[in-house]
Amino acid sequence: MKRAVEHRIGVQAPAEIVWEVVSEFETWTHWNPLYRKAEGQMKIGSPLVLEQHLPGEPPRVIQPVVHDWVPYEQLHWRSTRMGGFVTAIRYLEIENMGPANSTFSNGELFMGMLLRFVGREERRKLKAAFAAMGEAVRDRAEAIWSARSGDPI
Repeated sequence: MKRAVEHRIGVQAPAEIVWEVVSEFETWTHWNPLYRKAEGQMKIGSPLVLEQHLPGEPPRVIQPVVHDWVPYEQLHWRSTRMGGFVTAIRYLEIENMGPANSTFSNGELFMGMLLRFVGREERRKLKAAFAAMGEAVRDRAEAIWSARSGDPI
C-alpha cells in the first residue's frame, strides 16, 4: 500500500532555470518556506540535513539520503520513520514544456507496514507546505528568467 501527497505548478521559465533554483541548496535559506536550511551534496547515497518547517509545527531537522537525481529533471531523497516500518520518498521533479516554460512537481510517496500512521492531518500540512514551496520555486525561477532574458513576466 502507498500514499502520496503532491503539488504541481506551471513555471514561465526554462527547466534549466528551475533546476538552478532547486539544486543550489545554499540558497534555499533565502527563498524556501519549507526547508529554511539545507546542507549536503547531490550525490546518490549522500546524506542531507534539512530544517523542515510545516504549518503549525515547530521546525524539525531531518536527515534523508539522496536516492536519485538527474540534472535538469529530478531530485529524490529517502527517509524512514517508525523504526523503518515507513519509508518516504520525497521528490522534486521538473518537466520541460518548451523553451521558456516548465512544470515543477514536488511531493512525497509513503509506503510500508505502518503506513496507516501517516495520518490525514499530516498529509494536509504536507500538501500546504508543498504548495508553498512550489510557488516559491516558481516565483524565484520566473524572477531569474525575467532578469536574464530582459522579458517581464
